[in-house]
Amino acid sequence: MLKLKEVNTYYGPSHVLQDVSLEVKPGEIVCLLGANAAGKTTTMKTIFGLVRPRSGSVLFDEQPIEQKLTGEIVSSGLALVPEARRIFSRMTVLENLEMGAYSRKSRTEMKEDIDRVCEIFPRVKERLKQFAGTMSGGEQQMLAMGRALMSRPKMICMDEPSMGLSPILVETIFKTILRIRSEGVTVFLVEQNASMALGLADRGYVLQTGKIVLSDTAKNLLTNDLVRQAYLGGA
Repeated sequence: MLKLKEVNTYYGPSHVLQDVSLEVKPGEIVCLLGANAAGKTTTMKTIFGLVRPRSGSVLFDEQPIEQKLTGEIVSSGLALVPEARRIFSRMTVLENLEMGAYSRKSRTEMKEDIDRVCEIFPRVKERLKQFAGTMSGGEQQMLAMGRALMSRPKMICMDEPSMGLSPILVETIFKTILRIRSEGVTVFLVEQNASMALGLADRGYVLQTGKIVLSDTAKNLLTNDLVRQAYLGGA
């Protein structure tokens, strides 16, 4: 469904992503692990056209998207839950959800999807009329996920969904990711919380200083010595 082929992305003279290749198949949860400054967020920005790769290709549903505008990429069925949520703090929760459906035309379908999001996230339903900036961090993460679902995506990409959340809320968010996948949405997950990510993913990649250094099933990565030493606190 999503494929990066030998992608090289730069910020000025800085070579951030170096020949990055990965793929996500329909129905999978695939995680991308890496430390701070490894290039994980740049990978997301490259997928969504926020930065352009200098070489290589990005394909979604077998169609090249590396030169498309971000709005066109979202309209094709790919949605983003960005790092640090990026909710519209001075808009209401309901208005944030409606922004997630900006490319949609049917008001009836939009109402159906708002009801669906509220069923998945009861806390969001309770706060539809309040300003999004007054929500807790966990509630804002739920809103960001709900906003992404409003575009009815085939695939959803999540950038550090556990960042800054308590362990209980992290568990709730990850259970919701499994539910989203059970409803037919493919998931690509960028995470530092390796144990949680690998606990629900089918496969994973490890990114170090802009290069993919490991690729395997999630089960195998959990027992890999390099992964255990770098991300799981074990020898």
